[in-house]
Amino acid sequence: MNPPRTVLLSRPDNLGDAVVTVPMAGWLRHHLPGVRIVALIKGYTAPVWERCTHIDAVITLEELAALGDAGAADRLRAVGADAIVHVFPHRQVAWWAKAAGIPRRIGTSHRWWHWATCNERVHFSRRRSDLHEAQLNIKLLAPFGVPVPSPVQALIPYIGLRVPAPPPEVRALLRPDRRNVILHPLKGSGVEWGLENFAALIRLLDPRRYHCLLTGTAAEAERYRRVLPVDLPHVTDTGGSLPLDRLMDLIGASDALVAASTGPLHIAAASGIRTIGLFSMRRPIHPGRWAPLGPDAHVLVNDPHCPDCARGADCDCITRIPPQRVLAALEAPRT
Repeated sequence: MNPPRTVLLSRPDNLGDAVVTVPMAGWLRHHLPGVRIVALIKGYTAPVWERCTHIDAVITLEELAALGDAGAADRLRAVGADAIVHVFPHRQVAWWAKAAGIPRRIGTSHRWWHWATCNERVHFSRRRSDLHEAQLNIKLLAPFGVPVPSPVQALIPYIGLRVPAPPPEVRALLRPDRRNVILHPLKGSGVEWGLENFAALIRLLDPRRYHCLLTGTAAEAERYRRVLPVDLPHVTDTGGSLPLDRLMDLIGASDALVAASTGPLHIAAASGIRTIGLFSMRRPIHPGRWAPLGPDAHVLVNDPHCPDCARGADCDCITRIPPQRVLAALEAPRT
């Protein structure tokens, strides 16, 4: 079978998953030089995909939904794709792709609607896998003869996330005479390191050397402002003030970021800055599955052999990672 000339990668879901999927495009192009890659994504994640050097065009789920079923199929048909890969299974997108007559429609065999909408199905399970999420995504490229990279770090050169010079409003937030460290203290779901730990870390960071920038949504900022020492002179609180593109600018222009497993953590790693990820060992949220990928990305866990995490219990061992360990990771020389 001839290799595809245009591939539609469908990933209309959350920010962290989007960033982890970005290397898939570079890996695909590495194995199929000259392929055109179009990303079908949720609109709010567009800044990530638009900054990926391996993506040729972006279509949003919202754009298609506004056209109605017939219009969405027409829009996908106009892409001229030889294949669509359903990286994130979305029932409506699968039906639109079939109606559009895209010749090769690839999805996992674990979604019932893919048996009605996809003509190539890949059999694998994410739930108990030891592979990284980025590797699991690439399993869906098997019909093109694209291998799964091992180790997952082999994907780092193929991330291709552009880091443009920050605009003036972002530069104004930074202190050129200090090491600018972003702290992203909360996350939408899963386990958190704890606001008390972030507060302790802020107080550990020498104000003569460090400048702390707090990031998060407006709702998250309302929570963390009750606990964190936001009034200290070496702290700048940006909570609720940065759209995603400006947050990406800030991350790319900073020296380091500390967070649990969140979208900003993965953006920081992909941008090449020092990235400290704080993780639980509980499946499926453990670092083997979700570690940030980047040239200066690091992971901290409290106990890699935590028995509670091993049996899937709701364990808070992530909160027992000492702030001193985070400081040591920030100050370790780059290898």
